Amino acid sequence: MPTCRRKRVVLTEPSQALLQVAETNPGKDVYYLHQTGEIFETYEAYAARMSFYRLKQFQCEVTGRSGLDYFQALESEQQEAQTMHSRFPEPLKAAVLKAVQWQVVGRLDHLVEAVFDRFKDRYFADEKVYVDVQGDKFYARILHVCPPKHGPNSMDTEKQASTSTSPPVSTPEESVQIHKIGGDLKIPTKETLALDDPLKYSYNVQILEEQHDRSHEKGKLSLKEKVKWSGSVMDVQCAVMSRDRLAFSKSILRRFIRDCVDRDAAVASPWTVKEAVAKHYGVDSVMPEETRKGVETIKRGEIDKRKKAWEDKEGPPTKKQKKMTAAQEERVKALAAAAEKREREAREKAEKQKAKEEAERLAAEKKKKKPIRYPTEDLDIQISEKDKKIGARVQKPVPSRTLLPFAEDPVAFESFLMAWNFLVVYGQPLHLSAFTMDEFEHALRHSAAETPCVMLGEIHSTLIYNLRTVPFSRHSCSSFQLTAVMADVGNNWDRVPLRQADLRSGWEDALLGCLKDHATTANFPRLREILTRLLFAPESNLESSASSSSSRVSSATPQRYYSLPPADRIAILAFMCNLAEQLTALRKEKIEINRMKKQYTEEMNALSGEVEAKQNQTVNGAEDSTVPDLSDLSDSPSEEGSESASATSGRRKSSSRQKDLRQRAHTQAHSKQREIARAKVAAEKQAQAEYRRLDEEVNKIERRLEAIEREFRKLLGAIRVKPLGKDRFHNRIWWFDGLGSTSLLGSGGVVQYGAGRVFVQGPTQMDVDLMSKRDDDIDSRRQEEEGEGMLAPNEWAAYTEPEEIDEFVAWLNTKGIRELALKNAMTKWWNHIVPGMRKRLSDVNVNARLPEARRSTRVKHTSGHDISREPYMMWTNRRAVNSA
Repeated sequence: MPTCRRKRVVLTEPSQALLQVAETNPGKDVYYLHQTGEIFETYEAYAARMSFYRLKQFQCEVTGRSGLDYFQALESEQQEAQTMHSRFPEPLKAAVLKAVQWQVVGRLDHLVEAVFDRFKDRYFADEKVYVDVQGDKFYARILHVCPPKHGPNSMDTEKQASTSTSPPVSTPEESVQIHKIGGDLKIPTKETLALDDPLKYSYNVQILEEQHDRSHEKGKLSLKEKVKWSGSVMDVQCAVMSRDRLAFSKSILRRFIRDCVDRDAAVASPWTVKEAVAKHYGVDSVMPEETRKGVETIKRGEIDKRKKAWEDKEGPPTKKQKKMTAAQEERVKALAAAAEKREREAREKAEKQKAKEEAERLAAEKKKKKPIRYPTEDLDIQISEKDKKIGARVQKPVPSRTLLPFAEDPVAFESFLMAWNFLVVYGQPLHLSAFTMDEFEHALRHSAAETPCVMLGEIHSTLIYNLRTVPFSRHSCSSFQLTAVMADVGNNWDRVPLRQADLRSGWEDALLGCLKDHATTANFPRLREILTRLLFAPESNLESSASSSSSRVSSATPQRYYSLPPADRIAILAFMCNLAEQLTALRKEKIEINRMKKQYTEEMNALSGEVEAKQNQTVNGAEDSTVPDLSDLSDSPSEEGSESASATSGRRKSSSRQKDLRQRAHTQAHSKQREIARAKVAAEKQAQAEYRRLDEEVNKIERRLEAIEREFRKLLGAIRVKPLGKDRFHNRIWWFDGLGSTSLLGSGGVVQYGAGRVFVQGPTQMDVDLMSKRDDDIDSRRQEEEGEGMLAPNEWAAYTEPEEIDEFVAWLNTKGIRELALKNAMTKWWNHIVPGMRKRLSDVNVNARLPEARRSTRVKHTSGHDISREPYMMWTNRRAVNSA
């Protein structure tokens, strides 16, 4: 029987009400489940039972296979039972079933062990076994079983071969007595061996033709010898006999017994052979009186044993006492009540103590950290003492804040970084050759007007050429009214040629005009100060009058530009880079297209509403125009007929006239309806055509919006560089080499670099707020692990030495999510990061000079030093357009 959750499935029996109805009404319709034979009165009960059977939660009781539905499990059991019954020796079945009938054994395994031990050396007539003859096994059939003969003439234990071909026939009485004592499980094993020893049985067997391949057996006889033994009859004993393991083993015996016997769920219930099986094999299904008494005795003993165990658990039974007086009984009751009270109090106290200990244990387990699955949140990982002993790095290497370009002004550094990144990323469309960050920094610090910097001219010129295509308004900066003469400077900046052959001569004046027309105090707050420095001599005063100011206007704009501090130059370049970015034009176009789309959509909705309103008005107008005409026509003949009711001729004339009027009215009504229908169709056609036109316009606009979005993605992905990753404290790690038009390797595999450094940016304010919400003291931990390298929000620092990068990577803990990703990214680009840093250090050492001379923004010359040999002065723009 299939099992469900280790319990056998019990079939549903028909209810008593259904049975009574079946008796009174045999023709009543019911629902029959033919696979199980169950009967249901309603379809709901039938469907619920069928759904239960279809669940994949049943298990085959024979094979143990699970995940089957009921019918699959039942089919599996039937197939296995059929296979098992075909293999199990037929003569052995009745003896085994008689042995297990009415046996009281707790576990099926114990019953199988007992049956196997009793029958492994006992054989029955007509069984097929293997017989060992001179070291070779032959397949044989048992013809006759000879029980042991008691007396002096006992049979010799040696094997006796017989040439007789007609086997002796055993009588029924003899077959009944065979192994009767040995197969009785009620008799102990020692007694059965003394009374019915299997070694003393003799078996008359006949060798059959070889039916099994025994090629793996040793000592094979020749074919001639096999033919010699085939068909021979001999007497053997159990020592040289054996059964096929596929026919008789503990496994197949267990399956046979489980398939043929059953047992109630009550305590000490006996194993009972199923009624149909017992009838087939001649097993007595009526329990003998003696066996019944024995079973009841065992059951009673088991119940008493359990009861005694329960009483021992509750406490020893009270001893019988003599009859007491009333006073003694009262005293005993009081003592018992007091003892019961003390016991209850002790029990309550123990329960409270136990509950308290349990609560403390749960609290301790709750506080105890669960096993961490790595990688996990970086801040959840603590460096243990064991990690420190094996060499784990605790403190992060300190990045340098002073070796940043323009480190004295953090705002100028960020603008400088943005401008350099923009010029490098868009080097191809801007027609600018790549240059390093150091070269760009030295160019912005260049202050010698007599030796112009080519790099500054190329950068400003290409930006000016691009800004000529951006719409602007003339003299947009005149709102703050510097002087009247400022309007005459740089007016033709959008037309003046800035040729490379002329070293971009005039780019300073064009820059001034560009700033006047594009910049305002709103988009460029430092405009007033910068224009003042570019237009006026240092001794000029902004508060002087316009006439006096005009006399002090400087005509040497190049000298004024080179006198600007680096912060102002960076501010100018940052403004021009932001203005030159193509995203501004795309945003404007996107806004305009969205506006047009909204307008077209509103027109389409309005058009649909007007068509519906016209249709409703047309229908209502037709009805109103038709009904009065018919009513007037119907009234006029009735009046006329009433006036001429006296004369027959008058009635005839009036009836003919009435018919004509009715026919004329119907014709007019039909013509009006046709006109209305034609007008309606024409209006609908016109509306549909207009609707289709607007729909096509909307589709064109949507396609253009998709193209703009793609352009947005392309430009945003190029300029907005992503960091390599973050460390445990959300510090962002930046590496800018190999971006845009730059390359990591030059011709011949020569290492190239852009920045040649790894920059570290402090966490954002949001990250700091999130870290502060943690339970642990994050500030003290940062102080311990970062030390002097702890950066404020958005503060910048840099690693310039390869050894510092090695120490930083060794400090990363790959058990954290962020630091694992960061280390993977740095490992991926490691072969470019470290060589680039080494190449930069080599270039810096070659071109090293005194810090004062290198950092000075005012000194034009250094004794014994040729500034034109500096790398930034030797840079040339190989991508410049000739027409420029």
